[in-house]
Amino acid sequence: MREYKCTILYFAICLFGIPFYSQAQGIKGKVTTKEGEPLSYASVYIRNLEDGVPTNENGEYEFRLKPGYYDVLVQFLGYKSQLETVEIREGWVDLNFSLEPQIYTLSTVEVRAGAEDPALTIMRKAISKAKYHRLQLQRYAMTVYLKGTGQLTDAPFFMKKTLEKEGLKLNEAYTSESVSRITFTLPNKVEEKVISIRTNGDNQGTSPAPYIQTSFYQDQINEIVSPLSRYAFNYYQFKYEGSFFDQNVMVSKIKVTPRSRGERVFEGYIYIIEGLWAIHSLDLKTSLLGFQISAKQQYAPVADNVWMPLTHTYTFGGKIFGFEGEFKYLASTREYDIELNPDLVAVPEIIDEKVQEIPQDLKKFDKSISALEQLATEEPKTRKEYRKLINEYEKEALKEQQVEDKQGVVSERYYSVDSLAKKRGLSYWDSIRPVPLTLKEVEGYKRDDSLAVVETAKMSEVDSVAKKARSKFKPLDFMNGSRYNFGKGVSVGFRQNWTKMSFNTVEGWKVGLAMYYRKYSEVKLADSVNRERKSFNIEPELRYGFASNRFYGKVNFRWSHTQPTSGQTWGIEGGRFIYQFNPDEPIQEQVNAAYSLLIRRNYMKLYEQDFARAYWSHRVNYGLTYRVNFTVAERRELFNNSDYSYYRKPEREYTSNRPENLEAGAAAFQNHRIAKLSSTVEWRPGLTYSIRNGRKTPNYERSPLITMTYQKAFPDLIQNENSSKFDLLEVGVKHDVRFGVSGKLDFNLTAGTFLNNDRVYFQDFKHFGGNRTIFSNFGPASNYRFMDYYKYSTNSNYISGIAHYQFRKFLLTQLPMLRFSGVRENIFVNYLKTENSPHYTEIGYSLDNLFRIFRLELGVAFENGKHLRSGPLFGVATFINVNFDD
Repeated sequence: MREYKCTILYFAICLFGIPFYSQAQGIKGKVTTKEGEPLSYASVYIRNLEDGVPTNENGEYEFRLKPGYYDVLVQFLGYKSQLETVEIREGWVDLNFSLEPQIYTLSTVEVRAGAEDPALTIMRKAISKAKYHRLQLQRYAMTVYLKGTGQLTDAPFFMKKTLEKEGLKLNEAYTSESVSRITFTLPNKVEEKVISIRTNGDNQGTSPAPYIQTSFYQDQINEIVSPLSRYAFNYYQFKYEGSFFDQNVMVSKIKVTPRSRGERVFEGYIYIIEGLWAIHSLDLKTSLLGFQISAKQQYAPVADNVWMPLTHTYTFGGKIFGFEGEFKYLASTREYDIELNPDLVAVPEIIDEKVQEIPQDLKKFDKSISALEQLATEEPKTRKEYRKLINEYEKEALKEQQVEDKQGVVSERYYSVDSLAKKRGLSYWDSIRPVPLTLKEVEGYKRDDSLAVVETAKMSEVDSVAKKARSKFKPLDFMNGSRYNFGKGVSVGFRQNWTKMSFNTVEGWKVGLAMYYRKYSEVKLADSVNRERKSFNIEPELRYGFASNRFYGKVNFRWSHTQPTSGQTWGIEGGRFIYQFNPDEPIQEQVNAAYSLLIRRNYMKLYEQDFARAYWSHRVNYGLTYRVNFTVAERRELFNNSDYSYYRKPEREYTSNRPENLEAGAAAFQNHRIAKLSSTVEWRPGLTYSIRNGRKTPNYERSPLITMTYQKAFPDLIQNENSSKFDLLEVGVKHDVRFGVSGKLDFNLTAGTFLNNDRVYFQDFKHFGGNRTIFSNFGPASNYRFMDYYKYSTNSNYISGIAHYQFRKFLLTQLPMLRFSGVRENIFVNYLKTENSPHYTEIGYSLDNLFRIFRLELGVAFENGKHLRSGPLFGVATFINVNFDD
């Protein structure tokens, strides 16, 4: 359970951004209100250094400084900034601040009844400049301090003792700290060097990058619409609440209110610098998966016309399954090293054409002239024309920066950890930490340091024994899954075999056993980042049915050769085995066993074959793969051998193992032989990539998958009158497209035709993913919800479409309470038509992310518009990926 708190701390927020010095003197003190209340995470900024630190939870701060004179500016949202000049000699100078509430004035803008709220033009101009502020720095580097402190405030009563045994106590602080140097370079390159890490518990992977690399100038922050998004007016209402002067700039306070409260939108205040139309500070809150999140940022000038975040504070709290916690994060950035974008030095005046008069001689965006040339002038521009111009500039710049080996790359990340990062002592942290620890955090560190010493001693005593124990065979290894290494890349092991124990009407009770032998080698390439991998695998699998008294076995010999972006796999497989007619196995073994034993429904239909198969797949690059396999087999029909069931009512009998189908007669199920070639091409157009520590990885979710498959049976290769003879051509496309906030369309379209169907046996019919259980499919657009497994299988023409759309707000989620809980609403529409089938249609509605795990679907199926069946379905939330593969 020690890992539990670390997982929750990381899961809390991946939204957004920390100090470094080691002198023996400086300033320290406390920032409070006039009433003496501490101001947590106020900004203490040294103007002549363009550097600063935040206060801690108790309003305390300290800043190490060299001897000299300094202008110290203290800021806190909602309070007047306060400036003091201080001289540093030797030792520490106590410098306390008592801030007064900020007084806002409405006199700087015209506010009258019936007139447009001034916030609208302020936000329109700020939105038009958002991309400018993202692009105005060619490169910048900063030292970043991140501290996350969390505590578990409640837990289920039956878990409290267990948690205490694991060392996790309620209402005690658990803290993580790190110091990193982060460099950002246009267009989207982030380099992070972790200097030091100190963490309670086992999590040593603290990284500040997710907190500071995401900007409110972007359209979305972790899929939450920013108030400065280009489509912000679709999601927010803005209200002007006054202005004030701070650091010689006029700042407007804007209230941000969602048009529809709930997840994926912010609520609170954003402060905009007039004229520059940049963020001065913000105080916003939102919710994610039912957890409440608040974010505060305080910006400061780091160069002319450049304001960057100085302090970030985030809080996260919520309850799940009886566990409740509170988590606070502080990110502080300092020691900025700025390189301005020379293309964006000119800062034009922005005109809001909705409320301001447009000069007659104002030049419009001209596509025949380069965007860079048009940006070089400081002539006023309307906000719409300026947005067009900055968008075109970004496209031109990206095109120039793209080189052959980085085509399609949308992000680069480089992460490294100093060899001493985890070995820094207490004296180091006391000298480097910009924010004094609270008493609770100090006590937490003492507690965990003591526990670590005890645990290390225990581990040292039993380490050699534990290593030997791990290498020994345990009685249940062959069922639980295990691997045994023999050195030089050689290993053998068992797959997880519990799921191979089940029941079906053909075999009765059955057991299975899967094993493997593997020889693996890996060579680091000349770039010292990527690797060339080779492996050889032998994978035998056995199964036995007690009612059929039949033993089956097969073995797969597989070779693979993987390079950085390409790879090949080839192999041979053969034996005598038993399979579902639909090779995609639409019903899982344990589900079929439960339905058979409990309610006497045997949906799984099986056949056996003696076969040999050779296969080869070649990934040319991440966007193009082709696969070829050739199979020779002798197939035989199987029959029910067991009538066993817990369900004993006489009116219900098991169905035949021969599936019911609209097209197939008895001849389609007779024993036969086949020699079949199958080839598939998979293409992902427009595929983009990310680079992580020099390794290129594809972003599959941003590109559709287009497939083309051709199958051909060769009767002349099999000297048998019952040999198969057919040609099948199929094309398909799968993709998910996102719309705005939480709007997501998943679709799966397939169409195909049998170019000839002289002799097509049922195993080679085109089968569709059906479902007759109460369990919904794991993928939102994978299978049909209510369709019979084999009724519409065909050897003719067919078209299949499955579509699933997720809403942010639809019916029940009109209620804010449900939206804040993280519940999603979806609709699905599925359609199938073959040459010989009726029009089959499904429509349905679902509530997703119930209790953050489950999905409830309600749907109805039609044949030619007439009601066929309907009912509820239960599944896991669509954002949870479930994989039963070994």
